Amino acid sequence: MIRAFLREHYRHFNAATVIDASEAYVKHLDKGGRMLVTLAGAMSTAELGRSLAEMIRRDKVHMICCTGANLEEDIFNLVAHTHYARVPHWRELPVAEETKLFKRHMNRVTDTCIPEEEAIRRLERAVLDEWTRADRAGDHLFPHEFFYRILLSGKLRKHYDTDPKNSWLLAAAERNLPIIVPGWEDSTLGNIFAAHCIAGDVKNVHTVRSGIEYMMELARIYERTAPKSSIGFFQIGGGIAGDFPICVVPMLHQDLRRTKVPLWGYFCQISDSTTSYGSYSGANPNEKITWGKLSPTTPRFIIESDATIVAPLVFAYVMGM
Repeated sequence: MIRAFLREHYRHFNAATVIDASEAYVKHLDKGGRMLVTLAGAMSTAELGRSLAEMIRRDKVHMICCTGANLEEDIFNLVAHTHYARVPHWRELPVAEETKLFKRHMNRVTDTCIPEEEAIRRLERAVLDEWTRADRAGDHLFPHEFFYRILLSGKLRKHYDTDPKNSWLLAAAERNLPIIVPGWEDSTLGNIFAAHCIAGDVKNVHTVRSGIEYMMELARIYERTAPKSSIGFFQIGGGIAGDFPICVVPMLHQDLRRTKVPLWGYFCQISDSTTSYGSYSGANPNEKITWGKLSPTTPRFIIESDATIVAPLVFAYVMGM
C-alpha cells in the first residue's frame, strides 16, 4: 500500500511534512470538514486528474479553484490524448525544433505538446455553440458552467480519447462541484472568447461571467458552509489559483464586517517557489496569519517540492491506498 510505504520511508524534512499534511487532511475530513483544492500551473496537462478525479468521487474534495488553463486543458486531454506529443529532451530543445512544433500546431507545455486542431479547436466548436446560444437567450454563466453543460450533454463523448474516469472536470461536473476560476480571461478559451466578441459572433461580453462575480459566489458558498463545516485549503502551486480564494475570509471579516465567519480550518501548499517574504507564492504560511487568512491554531504546512510528484502521493494517502 502507498500509505504504508510513505509511513515507512517518509520520515524527515519535506518527506515528513508530506505525512504530517496528509494525516491532518484526513483528520480534517474525519471531523466533518470540507476541502478546497487549488490548481495552478499545468496540472491538467500533467494528468493530475488520474488521482484528483477519484478524490472527487470519494468525497475528499468539495470545491476547486483553478486557472482557466487547468479548466480547459483537462478537456483537451480528454478529447485528444493520443494526439499529444511528448518531448523527453525538452530541456535541450533548440529553437529550430521549437519552430517545427509551431508549424505543426503543437503547443508545448514543458515536455508535452497540445495539438491545436484535435484539442483546442474541437473544444472551441463545442463551447462556441453554448456561448452563442446563451448570448441569444440573454443568459450569463460562469466559464466552468459552460464546460459542465458540454460534458453532461454528452456532445463530446464520441471524441473521448482516453478513459473518462481520469478527467477531474468530468468527475466534478457529475457531482456539480463548485468551481472558482479567477482570471479565466488568461487562458486559450478566454482569448478565443474575446476574439468571438470582437468578431461579433457573441454580442454581449458579459455572457461569460467575471472574476468579481466568482469572488461574490465564493463568499456566498464560504459564508453558508464554514459555520457548519470547517473548510480546509489545499494549494497546489502558487499564483492566482491560490491567492484569489484564500482572500475571501479577510474580505468577509474586514470589508463586510462579518467577523463571526470562521477562518480556514486547514492549510497546505505544495510549492516549488523559493520561500521568500517578497513573494506571495513563496511566502511562509505564518505570514497569512497577519492577513487574517489563518489563525495561530490552524494546522498549516508547506511542502517544498514538485506538485506533479507530491500531490498524487498525498491523494493516495488520503484515500487510504
